[in-house]
Amino acid sequence: MVEEEPRSVNKIIAVLEDDRGKKVSKSAVRRVIKKKRTWKRIRKSLRGKRDDEKFEKAQEKIADLEKRRENGEIDVRYFDESGFCPTPCVPYAWQPKGEYIEVPSAAGSRLNVLAFMNKENNFTPFIFEGGGTDADLVIACFDSFSEAISQKTFVIMDNSPVHKSRKFLSCLPEWHKKGLNIKFLPTYSPELNLIEILWRKIKYEWLPFLRVYFILQTGRTS
Repeated sequence: MVEEEPRSVNKIIAVLEDDRGKKVSKSAVRRVIKKKRTWKRIRKSLRGKRDDEKFEKAQEKIADLEKRRENGEIDVRYFDESGFCPTPCVPYAWQPKGEYIEVPSAAGSRLNVLAFMNKENNFTPFIFEGGGTDADLVIACFDSFSEAISQKTFVIMDNSPVHKSRKFLSCLPEWHKKGLNIKFLPTYSPELNLIEILWRKIKYEWLPFLRVYFILQTGRTS
């Protein structure tokens, strides 16, 4: 029953009352559910849209590349872009009556970060303020990165329109000569791009924590 209505205790109670012909306690139902379930946010998923066969082949290819990296043969980097807004959030906080903890207004341009990362946490970021990310910008980052590598390197990345643009693809042969090789992930496969985990950590854990910490520190010192 919980499988059919995982979001609504009231609907579960209605079915139970209809089956049993008597009132059912909401607290009792909650206690039973909590023994085997936890209440947490439902995750968005792209699994239904992707090609499972291509996904599994990509997993195997990445695993092979990572083994070669561990043996010192190559480097394997995960590339992606993300945007961050410096405007602070304004959360709730316990404050003395009649006083306020103030957050400095820090509205600013969005920061675009394009970065290459490997499993050893070697991180090569390119940071730009404002504007969007186009093929020219991505190419400039790859040109710079290709000059800095010291061994054969494979870059794993998604196939967004910018990454699959004619202008970007035309640069692949030149990067290959420098030892930089591109491996595109199948569509709807963000789980295979390691750097996606870093972006989530920054956006939903580290930045909120730092903002709250800053507010609390400001409250103590003001």
